[in-house]
Amino acid sequence: MRNGHLSLLPGVLTQLLLPLGAAAQKTSDCARWCPLNSRCVNATACRCSPGFTSSSGDIFTNRLENCDDIDECRPPLAVSCGKFADCQNTEGSFYCECSPGYQLASGAKAFRNESENTCQGVDKCQLKPRLCKGRSICINTQGNYTCRCPPGLELNLSDPNVCSDVDECSFRPPVCHNSTVCINTVGSYRCCCRRGWELKPGFQNKQTDTTCQEMSFPAWTEPPGIKSQGLSHFFETVQVLRRDFKPALAQDTIKELIRGVDELLQTPQDLEALPRSEQHRVATNLLAGLEDVLRNISQSLPSGTLTFSAFAGIDLSLKVQEQGDRNVTLSLNQAKMLLSLDEVHGSSDSGPSVVGLVSTPGLGKLLAKAPLVLDPKQQALLRERKEWLGEVSPVLLSDVVSAFVSNKDTQNLSFPVTFIFSHRSVTPGPTQKAFCVFWEHSQDGGGHWSTTGCEMVVTRDASTTCQCSHLSSFAVLMAHGHVQKEDPVLVVITYVGLGLSLLCLLLAALTFLLCKAIQNTSTSLHLQLSICLFLAHLLFLTAIDQTKIKLLCAIIAGALHYLYLASFTWMLLEGLHLFLTARNLMVVNYSSVSRFMKRLMFPVGYGVPALIVAISAASRPSLYGSPTSCWLHPAKMFIWSFLGPVCVIISVNLVLFFMTLWILQSKLSSLNNDVSTLQNTRMLTFKATAQLLILGCTWCLGVLQVGPAARVMAYLFTIINSLQGAFIFLVYCLLSRQVREQYGKWFRGVRKAKAEPENYTLSSRAVSDASTPNTEMFSPPVSQGKSEPSR
Repeated sequence: MRNGHLSLLPGVLTQLLLPLGAAAQKTSDCARWCPLNSRCVNATACRCSPGFTSSSGDIFTNRLENCDDIDECRPPLAVSCGKFADCQNTEGSFYCECSPGYQLASGAKAFRNESENTCQGVDKCQLKPRLCKGRSICINTQGNYTCRCPPGLELNLSDPNVCSDVDECSFRPPVCHNSTVCINTVGSYRCCCRRGWELKPGFQNKQTDTTCQEMSFPAWTEPPGIKSQGLSHFFETVQVLRRDFKPALAQDTIKELIRGVDELLQTPQDLEALPRSEQHRVATNLLAGLEDVLRNISQSLPSGTLTFSAFAGIDLSLKVQEQGDRNVTLSLNQAKMLLSLDEVHGSSDSGPSVVGLVSTPGLGKLLAKAPLVLDPKQQALLRERKEWLGEVSPVLLSDVVSAFVSNKDTQNLSFPVTFIFSHRSVTPGPTQKAFCVFWEHSQDGGGHWSTTGCEMVVTRDASTTCQCSHLSSFAVLMAHGHVQKEDPVLVVITYVGLGLSLLCLLLAALTFLLCKAIQNTSTSLHLQLSICLFLAHLLFLTAIDQTKIKLLCAIIAGALHYLYLASFTWMLLEGLHLFLTARNLMVVNYSSVSRFMKRLMFPVGYGVPALIVAISAASRPSLYGSPTSCWLHPAKMFIWSFLGPVCVIISVNLVLFFMTLWILQSKLSSLNNDVSTLQNTRMLTFKATAQLLILGCTWCLGVLQVGPAARVMAYLFTIINSLQGAFIFLVYCLLSRQVREQYGKWFRGVRKAKAEPENYTLSSRAVSDASTPNTEMFSPPVSQGKSEPSR
């Protein structure tokens, strides 16, 4: 068996070595003609590389064959890339990528097969830079986007990502009404009135539905309640011009209107005879009406400049332009104006721009006595310098000049309009000040000069330059003022007197409050009067000049108004109580007086002043506080809300005072032998005389501060009234026997309280020094006799 196996061994070895011999033969016999993208198999065959094939298959022997790329992405697909992905063939291979509008979650660019597919949509509308340009709107779609245009725009044919404007004004039929002109804008259009046309009621200009009508002369009526033949004749002329107006004859109408105003102001005798308030109403009507008419009908004028001067001095300069220089300068004989049309008209506005300047020197006669109201900032500046305007009416230095443009809304301009006024040569004195002002209309049809929004840039002898943030009627005024000069002696007297009064009023109030023995109706009246005067004087000394904060100053003024009125009301109650007490001396009946006063005094003492102040504050809240002090403003007679009640109270107290004296004189004439009654009556007579000071009757000295004796009266008024609190303490406390007795008890109690600790100390020392106690010190005293009981 073993020999059998051994006999097979040469054959097995032969079979194992044959392949090795073949391989050695193949290596040495490899075909040299294999084409690109292949490798040889043996000396007669070649194999295509992976991803390539030949027409005979992967192995071929024909030397004329080539290995061509296998397109794995050609149907039928050899591989699947999955949803939202595309197969991309490469030389000898392939890869998968997401379809346009999608990307792999990992951010990679390619993947091999469906298992690696994480393609998801991309919002192309969020890409930067924007795919949809200009005004086009990007709409995101599934894996893509679309550019759409808003109304009034359309996609550009050459670039579908850009929207171009649609010129609606080229449409047929026209989009605008035939009374308007179409103006194309980006994405829309506007319809504007033709020249010589105005808006039809109920429509707005520069809208897509704007409808216009032929220009008309605006309504201008006579101010009601004014009786003037010249004014009536003028408005008859105005009505004729309005009736016959035609846009083509606008220039002639403007000239006729200027002549009419010129003739009215040339001979204004009947106007000057009118009351000042009616003169101001006429001037306001002329300024507003002339400005309104010129603004409207001048839009019918052709482009260019119109100047016209009337016989009596009215000058007019008008400029109408479609486009051009936006900086406009208009000049008159006595004034010049510089403005920017971009500010007052708006650079985007269409239609003609109208700018006008008219000078009406004759109006100065009607506005000569008009009041001047300063801007709050200027008031604060004068307050800091302790200056204010006097009661003399300001004087017009320049002509009244009205400026207008086609746009009515010319308030709060970003850049001010400059005015240069020429006027008569004048040098302001030390108490005079020039102001740039405008005529501000009031609700009653009148008006006043105001500096709000205007400031003076520079002033010279014969010219003044002003800048204003609005358009109106302007002028230059010279106002008279004066510097507040305080008499230092009066200031010292006021502070010393009021300081002494505050101390005395405090002592008097404490006396009336703490002294139980004297408390009755009289002391209740004294206590309330002392409290009101104390608070009024204290607030006056500490806060009368706190004018920086307007609201705080108004509150202080209201509080002073109330406290001083309350003080005078309690003075009235004092006078009434004194009279009733003196009258009841005849019958010695005090109970009825006490009951009457208890029911009356508090509602009257505090209620009546509160009612007066409430009515005053409700009717004129802005007049609490003035530029110089926190007191009632003198304007519009507002000070009489204090002086009126005070004058009534002083008059009533004087009557009560003299009636009291007459009653006391009658009492003294019927004297009897009762000495105590005589003494009480004389003391009451003395106190009644002193009531002149306490009842506030000396406040009438303030009315007498006029003429040569004004300085003397000012000193008497200040000295006497600043010491009113001291007089109250003197009469009601120091000259009262009951109060003096109570003061004596208080002083003895204080001295006794001080003496008791000293006695206690001395007795302690005596006890400690004694060796034995002395019992006699504690024995009762021996009676030396008995007093008989009174019989």
